[in-house]
Amino acid sequence: MQKNWKIAESLTKDQLALIKQITEQMKCPDIIAEMLIRKGFMKVDEIQKFFNPSIEDVIDPFIFKDMKKAVLRIISAIKNKEKIVIYGDYDVDGTTSTAMLYLGLKKIDANIGFYIPHRMIDGYGLSLNGVDQLKDEGAQLIISVDCGINAIEEIEQINSLGMDIIITDHHNPKEILPQAYAIINPKLIDSDYPYKYLAGVGVAYKLLMSVYRELGIDSKELVDKYIDLVALGTIADIVPLTGENRIFASIGLQRLIEKDNIGLTALVNIAGLSEKELNSNDIVFGIAPRINAAGRMGSAMRAVELMISTDEEKSIELAQIIERENSLRQQIDQKTFQEACEIIEKKYKNINETSIIIVSSDDWHPGVIGIVASKLVEKYYRPSIMISFKDGVGSGSGRSIPGFDLFEALSSVEDYLETFGGHKYAAGLQVLIEYVDIFENRLNKYVNEHITLEDLIPPLKIDTKLELYEINNNFLEWLNKFSPFGLGNMRSTFYTEKVMVVGYPYNVGKNHLKIKVVKDGCPLDLIGFNLGDYLPFLKKGSYIDIAYSLEFNSWQGRTTIQGKLKDIKFVE
Repeated sequence: MQKNWKIAESLTKDQLALIKQITEQMKCPDIIAEMLIRKGFMKVDEIQKFFNPSIEDVIDPFIFKDMKKAVLRIISAIKNKEKIVIYGDYDVDGTTSTAMLYLGLKKIDANIGFYIPHRMIDGYGLSLNGVDQLKDEGAQLIISVDCGINAIEEIEQINSLGMDIIITDHHNPKEILPQAYAIINPKLIDSDYPYKYLAGVGVAYKLLMSVYRELGIDSKELVDKYIDLVALGTIADIVPLTGENRIFASIGLQRLIEKDNIGLTALVNIAGLSEKELNSNDIVFGIAPRINAAGRMGSAMRAVELMISTDEEKSIELAQIIERENSLRQQIDQKTFQEACEIIEKKYKNINETSIIIVSSDDWHPGVIGIVASKLVEKYYRPSIMISFKDGVGSGSGRSIPGFDLFEALSSVEDYLETFGGHKYAAGLQVLIEYVDIFENRLNKYVNEHITLEDLIPPLKIDTKLELYEINNNFLEWLNKFSPFGLGNMRSTFYTEKVMVVGYPYNVGKNHLKIKVVKDGCPLDLIGFNLGDYLPFLKKGSYIDIAYSLEFNSWQGRTTIQGKLKDIKFVE
């Protein structure tokens, strides 16, 4: 698919003058200084903080308006031996939030339990069925994690049953808020909390740290104890890895490497990642899909049980069950994706004139449609919604493209939806079958009015020009200091003009391009995922412009530098 190369503007004179100052003080290559300046780091102390994230630099959690109230209620419940139940969501963010808060409160003798809704029975978030079950189990205080901000009816039910609820969430609130005992969400309109991009697990972690601080037990050891779970949920939820999220992800990844959590270690081992230093990619593509599979194919309670396990044998058994569920999920994913593509080819005669993709079926597993919607966005570069119908009710999952707010779009048609929730780039919904046509027509109209043709060409943001002779181990080691990489802090993309194709490019795996190029006598091996369609046009000795990122590639005990090809332009 054609990409729109968006090369960053040249630095100003003042910024160029800073390069020398930074390189002298940091002893780094000029391009590293340029990249730091482009990220807004002008002073050495800011750069040192960026390269060395510290838990001491997190924001005071008591800035949250209801934090003190929530903390005192939890401490009161602990002292009075009230039954506290954590109510989580079934994705990685929700299950890590649940496990982290469960372990953290259990550590201080809370009478604690947890509940994760079943995707097929309860649906998304707080459910009336789940609330009734918690009442029957004697719950007196409910703490929601990664859900609850728009559960008006369910929280009315909680109040009427004589229970209290503290909501911790990071999803976008609607205009009317539920009448909870306390609400902790950085996205509240009147929230003074300065960092708005916490994952659900980040918000729950701030609550736990506040309880510890109020009790005077917030030692570094205890504060760091569960940060591996915070990192896992934060990275998996694809929130920006900036500010506090960067601190949680960086420190938490180190904790994951230390293998303190028996359950997570069992999962890392079964994923074949035990021999490497984990990075954010390993979380997103290796660990997160397995945890999500538990909630998609069975019960997410199993994922929480794994993360709180203290028994090695039980952990291995749970990890094996989750691995089997993930294999089944992959098979269903592939079949569903193929069926969705066939429907799209028939339904949308000219995809270039289509602004949003909406497809539905009675046969799709509701647990995989979110993943497949993401794959549709990747293939067609359009906001995509998949709906699975059962008994006249459609459960939908949508994913968007950068620059288009799917939550706002769904807000414009909420009169035709039973429920919906989520955020800018990912959302869930329920729609009755009799309303699906008008829902689709109105949503199409909204999208057509709020999206341009240029929005539908994938942008490729390029940081700077790079020559192949500038690439060496020292440069890569400096690049790796920018990790962990993710939304808001992606690996830098470079471009090099007029490189020559060496030898014969070939395809590997599922349409992945392997190519070697050379310029000024300096070679570079590249792999281009899903770029195999370029192969017929690449001739030995021809010249191309390349856009790529760089990383170390370890294979059979040998480490080399490899380029990750993003796009190619052919030179006349």
